[in-house]
Amino acid sequence: MVQPAQSAVWPDEPTPLALDTAPVPEYGTGSLADLLPTLAAGLGVPGLMRRIPELTPADRNCVFLIDGLGWEQIKAHPDEAPYLTSLLGTSRGGTGRPLTAGFPATTATSLASVGTGLPPGVHGLPGYTARNPETGELMNQLRWKPWTPPRVWQPYPTVFQLADEAGVHTAQVSSPTFEQTPLTKIALSGGTFHGRLSGEERMDLAAEQLAAGDRSLVYTYYSDVDGKGHRFGVDSDAWRGQLMYVDRLVQRLAEQLPPRAALYVTADHGMIDIPFDEQSRIDFDEDWELRAGVALLGGEGRARHVYAVPGAQSDVLAVWREVLGEQFWVAGRDEAIAAGWFGDRVDERVYGRIGDVVAAAHDDVVIIASVNEPHESAMVGMHGSMTPVEQLVPLLELRS
Repeated sequence: MVQPAQSAVWPDEPTPLALDTAPVPEYGTGSLADLLPTLAAGLGVPGLMRRIPELTPADRNCVFLIDGLGWEQIKAHPDEAPYLTSLLGTSRGGTGRPLTAGFPATTATSLASVGTGLPPGVHGLPGYTARNPETGELMNQLRWKPWTPPRVWQPYPTVFQLADEAGVHTAQVSSPTFEQTPLTKIALSGGTFHGRLSGEERMDLAAEQLAAGDRSLVYTYYSDVDGKGHRFGVDSDAWRGQLMYVDRLVQRLAEQLPPRAALYVTADHGMIDIPFDEQSRIDFDEDWELRAGVALLGGEGRARHVYAVPGAQSDVLAVWREVLGEQFWVAGRDEAIAAGWFGDRVDERVYGRIGDVVAAAHDDVVIIASVNEPHESAMVGMHGSMTPVEQLVPLLELRS
């Protein structure tokens, strides 16, 4: 007797991450783009509104941005950062809550959001690298290569410019190497720039500039926490040493605040260490399946913009979602825009800079490009996506 054939049993198909599970930044009420407009509105600068309702006005405001020092990193290192840890409860107007960086959580995008008070879909720096629709080339928006006219790329005034025009004493205190960079020009210009090499010099001068006006808006910046994190990881002694140093810098500045002043300590993104194995580092340059139909790979390891060959957009989206959808939120351009990843609107000039496919990491994994991005692919610490460790940044507050 012939037995009836049994139905084949197939393993379950992988289920892609639902896009509505991505923790979209708090644009409009609690993102980096909302900080300076809130402070400037409190100084009476016309045309700006208080967006972070927990903050109360001060006559003199200083923002100290520490590159790469996310909320989760401070909480995880109380011994190395005792002063910063003691301020965690002051964050976001005493609520003890962080801000969100914005997407992607990367320096060029975040600094543009801070300085312009606009989300990425409006200021137009939607990632570490993005395609220029006018030329078809990838543009590195941190190093500004290849050269692109800055005011064409980002035409909106900065909050510093608006404050300066309104009679507020406005200053930036940072490394001299940043004074003439295009990113500074389009994101952080307005008032006066003061270049100082050491962290201690920057803290002292920031305090002086804060006291120089009855109404003041001062910005200062420190980058080496991020640098050590990329090179050695946030689990390294070198990174911990930088955290200890910057903890002392914050206290030095706080102890010099003039009367009627508020100091806000924040960051542009957090960071996560990624293991050096094939499961954690997916190499686009060695993966024929991910490369199929792709003309350009932009963004960075944890927040990729994927630009398809004309006509291949839907196929590329399907493949990336099938291959990576359990580890990444994988969206088509219009899906990412509709989900609010880049803010509540995307300007027409910015639309084509966003990838046909946008992939944001959920797991502890990156998409490297070992041939075309050898330096970035060798980094230990990474960032860019919407996970809490990358996305949440402090807004620690001290008042005199």
